[in-house]
Amino acid sequence: MNNPFKQLEPIDLNRKSSRGWVETSCDLTGDCSSGVEAGFLSLSLSRSKIIGFFAVIFLIIGVLLVKSFYLQIISGNKYYALAENNRIKVDYNKAHRGIFVDRNGKVLVNNLFGFTISLLPADLPKAADKKEQQLRDLAAIIGLPYEEITARLVGSEKRFFQPILLRAGIPYDQAMIIKIKAEELPGVELSVDAWRLYPYSESMSHLLGYIGKIDSDEYQKLSADYLLDDNIGKAGLEQQYETRLKGVNGETRVEVDALGRRKKIISQSQPVAGSNIVLSIDVDLQEKLYAIFKEKIPTGRGAAIVTNCSNGEILALVDYPSYDNNLFTGGISQTEYKKLLDDERKPLFGRAIFGEYPSGSTVKIVMSSGALQEGIVTKNTTVNSTGGLHVGQWTFPDWKAGGHGVTNVTKAIAMSVNTFFYYIGGGYGDFKGLGIDKIVKYFKMFGLGEKTGIDLPGERKGFVPTPEWKKNVRNEVWYIGDTYHVSIGQGDLLVTPLQVNNYTVAVANGGHLLTPHLAIGSVDASGNKQLFNYPEIRDVAVSAENLKIVREGMRETVTAGSAQSLKNIPVAVAGKTGTAQWSETKNNHAWFTAFAPYDNPNFCITVLVEEGGEGSSIAVPIAREALQWWFSGKK
Repeated sequence: MNNPFKQLEPIDLNRKSSRGWVETSCDLTGDCSSGVEAGFLSLSLSRSKIIGFFAVIFLIIGVLLVKSFYLQIISGNKYYALAENNRIKVDYNKAHRGIFVDRNGKVLVNNLFGFTISLLPADLPKAADKKEQQLRDLAAIIGLPYEEITARLVGSEKRFFQPILLRAGIPYDQAMIIKIKAEELPGVELSVDAWRLYPYSESMSHLLGYIGKIDSDEYQKLSADYLLDDNIGKAGLEQQYETRLKGVNGETRVEVDALGRRKKIISQSQPVAGSNIVLSIDVDLQEKLYAIFKEKIPTGRGAAIVTNCSNGEILALVDYPSYDNNLFTGGISQTEYKKLLDDERKPLFGRAIFGEYPSGSTVKIVMSSGALQEGIVTKNTTVNSTGGLHVGQWTFPDWKAGGHGVTNVTKAIAMSVNTFFYYIGGGYGDFKGLGIDKIVKYFKMFGLGEKTGIDLPGERKGFVPTPEWKKNVRNEVWYIGDTYHVSIGQGDLLVTPLQVNNYTVAVANGGHLLTPHLAIGSVDASGNKQLFNYPEIRDVAVSAENLKIVREGMRETVTAGSAQSLKNIPVAVAGKTGTAQWSETKNNHAWFTAFAPYDNPNFCITVLVEEGGEGSSIAVPIAREALQWWFSGKK
């Protein structure tokens, strides 16, 4: 039989194919070895490709090593804690917040415990209709308008996982309804919490302030020591002494299984109550002074401060009108808050330390001190008051038509003679006055234009005008009229009632400008007492003899001047009235500042009545009742 392949020539396969393969040379009978060297089948790789391949491998290994180092070494503690949290639950036992007591031990605030309702935005129904229905059901249970609940949720996307307080002090029956319907009310949290009860809410509100739930900004600053649902001081002394009042929360660490069931207690620490703060306030005087304002100016506005002249302790600090701080501690409603904001008397505004007013004639005791010290006048120097001064086309009047006649420094203080202070401030004719630079020097020496350092947040510092300020801000030159105005407490000069009280204290005690303060000390949970130290601001550079002359003028105010209604007080009183013009269409502000007993002062009172008119007609009677009550032994 003929072989069909016999006529074919052998094919040379010993060559590169188009695919890069190297093949052996074989004949068609399958013999690949006869006279031909055997070949092999392989992949052709260049040196650069091999190096690139291993570089990629090493890069991947390096990344894995770096990531492993970061996870295990650098962030090991973090992820260990996260892993532990999967099996360990921490329960917090909140510490009791410290309280305030007055100088006689009377309790000014109480801690109450009860049910609190909060919303957790993250757990509320996502469907709008279901969410609305649930919130309406909740509103019906707790008696809070639906609109107020939704208003609380405005901006909740910024604190999605933080509870939003709706109401504290929920009655037991409401709490039980919510507990029973818990599955029907996702995102509604019922908890036992503490809040404050302020028994002297109206008279003490501006002093004590109030507490509220910590917000996101506060939590970011204080997160190391606070929980997301903690209460925190929001205003007044509650805010000022937050770190002392707070205490330390207790912790119970419990091991739980995969289903969250408790297995055993791992560790436990007891809470440590916050420190109690002892105030210098006499709450009976505080209440009395507030009641006097309520009686004398029921629809008016004002402030009063009473300070111990020897040490700067504040015995009373009243802002009128006030508000009920109990409204805030459990979460004030929008309706109640709007009512306070819309009140034209501004009950939320603390006038004693925030209000800035022209000082009126009360500043004349500082002017007199400076003029005596600089030798501008002596006790016997006199000026003839004929009704005012005339400079060119301008007239600078006295308050009394025709003037007060021949006047020395004590009469000028007692009768509040403007002409005398125009002379000693800006000078007139051949009489050389202090001039604005020295006036500013003594104003600042007595604490004007700076904060007193009182232990309350937000104190204002008033304003002392200067020629430089007027040039830079108003692009105007300083005129002699500006100096005259400042010399009688008008023009651009602004003071707070607390500053007026403080420079009165300095005159009364012989030249010691003290730091006014409200807190005397604290007592911690173990009974350890700590007295607070308040350094003297400075001694004013006015001699004892010159300050004595000023005090004589203030005493003459009572015996023969604008405050003669105080002559019947059981002790000798010295003071200075003031009437401050501030508007062409509204009444003047009324001032009175005084100290007693005259020979050994320990009681300094300053009264401001906004738009009250003459200081002698409204501010003096308020001070008189307080002085009469205090020194008659009724306290």
